[in-house]
Amino acid sequence: MTDLGALGSQFFVGLSRAMILFVVCSGLSFVLGVLRVPNVAHGSLYMIGAFSAYSITKLLPGPAGFWLALILAPLVVALVSFVAERALFCRLYQREHLMLLLFTFALSLILGDLVKIVWGAEYKSIMAPALFNGSVSVLGASIPRYNFFLLVVGPLVAVALWFFTTKTKMGKIARAAAVDREMVGAVGINVSWVFAFAFVLGCFLAGLGGALVAPTVSITLGMDHNLIIEAFLIVTIGGLGNMWGAMVGSLIFGLTQAFGVLFWPQFAIVFPYMAVVIVLIWRPRGMLKSVW
Repeated sequence: MTDLGALGSQFFVGLSRAMILFVVCSGLSFVLGVLRVPNVAHGSLYMIGAFSAYSITKLLPGPAGFWLALILAPLVVALVSFVAERALFCRLYQREHLMLLLFTFALSLILGDLVKIVWGAEYKSIMAPALFNGSVSVLGASIPRYNFFLLVVGPLVAVALWFFTTKTKMGKIARAAAVDREMVGAVGINVSWVFAFAFVLGCFLAGLGGALVAPTVSITLGMDHNLIIEAFLIVTIGGLGNMWGAMVGSLIFGLTQAFGVLFWPQFAIVFPYMAVVIVLIWRPRGMLKSVW
């Protein structure tokens, strides 16, 4: 028998996991929606974000280093992605999706080797500031303070991305370019730089997700592999390119995983994938409208 307190705690654990998944998947979904690029290297950029956060906290120990890592690590990833986009991606947008998929897979292998060269193969870890020690009680459930922080960050990222895409000039141009890039170019807008900005923004979110997850997991080579599989499943069941679909998919994935650990830990990994199968049987094009 499981008491209500344990159910509530696991529910919030699943929510906090879902928020990290959403931060990463919102970036992947944004790139899919605007550029139509299935970026397999997104997981490697998430890994670079986590390792960059580790290096920053080592250079500047204490709470200041942690908060600075949340800002600088995504910027490091944004810089890496900008170089990759200007040097490579901008030449391939008109190619078939299969070629783009193979290219980004090769890029992910290259980035993985670069991470090994720069940071080595040893496990790394980050301690969250003392501010996040202990737990808070919500509706009778005990939630670690850092998990509660993640519950705040996820919705903030969602609102910020929604505001950018619907209320700002650049966001509206990016949405227009996704629908008809030729027409956007015909009115004098440099579509190439619009795509570059969209790609860098999506990768910035991958880096932010890596920096946020760093205090909760071991930072190691290969942490990108499971993440990218989960990310593509999430954006698929949510609706390709749909940001709110990424939120729905992340909630499904995070909560089914959390309750699987609680009720049947030996097979906990199966539950999210069972949920994916059920959703795709019910709605093959995803929970919300796909932009593809």
